[in-house]
Amino acid sequence: MSGLILIVEDEADLLATLEYNLEREGYRTRTATTGQAALDAVLVEPLPDLVLLDLMLPDISGTEVCRKLRADDRTREIPVVMATAKGEEIDRVVGFEVGADDYVTKPFSVRELILRIRAILRRARNPVEERDEATFGRLRIDEPAHKIWVDDEEIRLTALEFRLLTTFHARRGRVQTRERLLSDVWGYQAEVTTRTVDTHVKRLREKLGDAGQYIETVRGVGYRFRARPDETTA
Repeated sequence: MSGLILIVEDEADLLATLEYNLEREGYRTRTATTGQAALDAVLVEPLPDLVLLDLMLPDISGTEVCRKLRADDRTREIPVVMATAKGEEIDRVVGFEVGADDYVTKPFSVRELILRIRAILRRARNPVEERDEATFGRLRIDEPAHKIWVDDEEIRLTALEFRLLTTFHARRGRVQTRERLLSDVWGYQAEVTTRTVDTHVKRLREKLGDAGQYIETVRGVGYRFRARPDETTA
């Protein structure tokens, strides 16, 4: 079974196109054309495996819909892919900040969108092996509980940000290319843009505060998590 996708889109033609193509790929679909309808539809059993969310809706913005999904224990783990004509960097940052797992800009390739959806669902169904609680300098990571602390302050991360951080920590001291991170964290292949990696790393660093310095940029290559907390950049 490929999964149930809730499509939230107020453009009738695009909604029909997405519904047709997703069902042709074997997915089941449910649709909503307003933000409130989406909030109602997402709670109908069975719950959707993924929400494809337009941002510019006639009542509640898609950003607010995503924020509400993440605030509800019943829906907070459902992956959300935002689809919008708003493609500026600040729009992506806001989208990821409220909890989106991915962000695609209209007009988009339906084929690429389906590849992204497939990768996200595969990742959700095959989580990485969790390790026991670990401490690294000012950072404490409890993988089974999906919680992290900087000093004694708990930091709220999205599921994808947490996966990115634990991947970095598990590979500390080793350079990770953007392509490698896309493959291992997102489940994407080479043809998908790497800009999303930079956006997520930037936001992750901001949330970690002073502990964000453990993630170093290796210019022209990618990123590296320090081998030791007290290590300094050469």
